[in-house]
Amino acid sequence: MGALSNEGRASPAVGWQLCQTPGCHLAGESRRQQQCWLSDLGDKCLNPAGRTRSLWCSIRNLGPSECLPVPSMDSSDTITEEVCREDDVGDGQLLEVMVAGYPVLLVRNRREFRALGSKCPHYGAPLSKGVLRGERLRCPWHGACFNIRTGDIEEYPALDCIPCFKDLESSQRVKDTSRRCLLNKNTMLLLGGGVAALVCAETLRQEGFTGRIIMATKEKHVPYDKSKLSKEMNLKAEDIYLRKPEFLEARGIEFWTEKEAVSVDFQKQKVRFMDGSSQKYHQLLIATGSHSGFLKVPGADLQNICTLQTPEESSKILELATGRNLVIVGASFIGMEVAAFLSDKAGTISVVEREEFPFQHAMGPQVGGVAMKMLQNKGVKFHMKTELCELKGKDGKVTEAVLVNGEKLPADVVVVGIGSTPSSAFLKGTSIARDAKGAILVDLHMQTNIPKVFAAGDVVTFPVALLDGDRSSIHHQQVAEAHGRCAALNMLGRGEELHTVPYFWSTLLGKSIRYAGCGKGYTDTVVKGSLEQQKFLIFYIRDGHVTAAASLNCDPMVSLIAEVLYLGKQISKEEAEACDIGSITSLAQS
Repeated sequence: MGALSNEGRASPAVGWQLCQTPGCHLAGESRRQQQCWLSDLGDKCLNPAGRTRSLWCSIRNLGPSECLPVPSMDSSDTITEEVCREDDVGDGQLLEVMVAGYPVLLVRNRREFRALGSKCPHYGAPLSKGVLRGERLRCPWHGACFNIRTGDIEEYPALDCIPCFKDLESSQRVKDTSRRCLLNKNTMLLLGGGVAALVCAETLRQEGFTGRIIMATKEKHVPYDKSKLSKEMNLKAEDIYLRKPEFLEARGIEFWTEKEAVSVDFQKQKVRFMDGSSQKYHQLLIATGSHSGFLKVPGADLQNICTLQTPEESSKILELATGRNLVIVGASFIGMEVAAFLSDKAGTISVVEREEFPFQHAMGPQVGGVAMKMLQNKGVKFHMKTELCELKGKDGKVTEAVLVNGEKLPADVVVVGIGSTPSSAFLKGTSIARDAKGAILVDLHMQTNIPKVFAAGDVVTFPVALLDGDRSSIHHQQVAEAHGRCAALNMLGRGEELHTVPYFWSTLLGKSIRYAGCGKGYTDTVVKGSLEQQKFLIFYIRDGHVTAAASLNCDPMVSLIAEVLYLGKQISKEEAEACDIGSITSLAQS
């Protein structure tokens, strides 16, 4: 069997093998391994007289594995199928094809064909709808990026790579991780159990560190997908684990739960914990995240007043609010997502917000107005440009919320979502540099002002390229993961600077609003599409150029804009005004 070369001549067969790496979206779904060739079949598809040739894929069952099964195959079967004509896939195009019932993504880049896994391992987005620039493929939903030659992850929020079907001699999907060596006495202590610390730990192992890695967190759980706490409140903690305990154990990563840091002695390089124990370190990562703001009104100590930071709190709110009167304080992402999820479960829902629109500071009045109308159509009541002044109760439980305008709202449960504060109080009195809000100051290497001490995630403020290097705190999962990777590389002395474009999303009633960039301080917007029809793309303009974009029902436009910004290119206001949201090609060209 021969494979199609760039010029159409037969060459030795090129094979791709499906990845068996734990954590892959294929893993654990069967007991078979497959091998896939993108090939011609000798003279069968080398048509004479310049006719269009066909691309063929062969899948052979090779016995036990962790990848998807091919229907009706025994251990010796090989199935070969014609998947498309060669000219069905233009240069730079993506096409999902089926081979024996298994979806494979064909990518044609500079006349070369490559075959990859077709789904993003984050939430399963179809990568055929993504954005390809050079050898970098960006997910259309949440902006994760993958190298089409190796399948390796190049941008978060996905943690895993995608299967890359290639030569059997080099079929590894992700980097090997080093093993713990007891002779290496160096200890990397990571404070925090979120994605920043997790990615840091994994990157240290992937990059060859063989010493001791400790993750210490006040949480009860291994790292989990916190974005789902407000989006899917009916899930158990185990349902949203990003890594299982066995995964961490296999890589020699110690994970200490219910281990809250209370002080750090930077001179002695020692951390003391709530339980009285202490741990020395050679290098330290502080990734303790942030916590919700607290109400400061009479009655704030009544029962059934909740914040939302853990799986247990998410389950508690769902239980308390079902069929009851719910008041949500704050129309930020947490408040709006909780209102959306509970809109068909709670008896009544009232949202109290001092701004005129939800999301006003993050995405502006246009997006906020659309989101508010979506929830109003589901019966959610909004009380805007007002504040809570008192909570009243009976038998120790909250029963009523009183607003500053005198209005009284029935309240069996109150959810507080009024901003967040860096979890850095344990550093008070130390020499580490923090801003007025308590965020730790880091540079582009995630280095603090203390030698051998790094920080990442929600607890930091860092220089943002899209703000011309001005500092900001950005509380997004994808940013925290990028911080964790950058910190790990610099803990190993690699001299790596942070290079990322913030990307996040909010899900309301089954629809996702996507946002990329950093629109802080924007002075103008360009709206394409229709806000009323809930199909739009908004550009945020500062100093005549686009610094961020948001969309609803316009995939993959935000991913494309994120890629443009990542490459350091500028989009002028005039180019934004001229773009056609119905054509990704037109925007790419502009």
